[in-house]
Amino acid sequence: MSGLSAVIGAHTGRSRTVLEYAHTVGDLVVQAKRPGFTSASWAPLTEMVDTANFTRTGAFKEEMDWAGYVTFLTSWAMTSEWECTFRRITEAAGLVFLELEERSVVGDFRSVVNSLSVYQFTDDGRIRHLDLYLQMTLPQ
Repeated sequence: MSGLSAVIGAHTGRSRTVLEYAHTVGDLVVQAKRPGFTSASWAPLTEMVDTANFTRTGAFKEEMDWAGYVTFLTSWAMTSEWECTFRRITEAAGLVFLELEERSVVGDFRSVVNSLSVYQFTDDGRIRHLDLYLQMTLPQ
């Protein structure tokens, strides 16, 4: 996870939660290739997430709750390689905006995208909503 572990310590509050969340996802993507990995393996994220009220809106405007997102993450992580480079993080108006360059490999497909993830929080500091926006090059 290029850059995330190096910047986590420089942030506090909700920004730090978002960076820890992204770093944990990266660690779990690596672990997903090992025997015994299941949907339950995403448990380290549940302390950061309001799982009962969580929603995620993806790059194609697909929406999922926590259970659906964990199923999606498990399938993706078991078949993908993923790494990122930290660009910047901004906290404003109760939201955290995380910008990354993401590189992934799924089978023979390789991609490099700029991503912007927008995190909304509960009053007690847990993630309750995540919006994902991607910027990518046109296929050659």
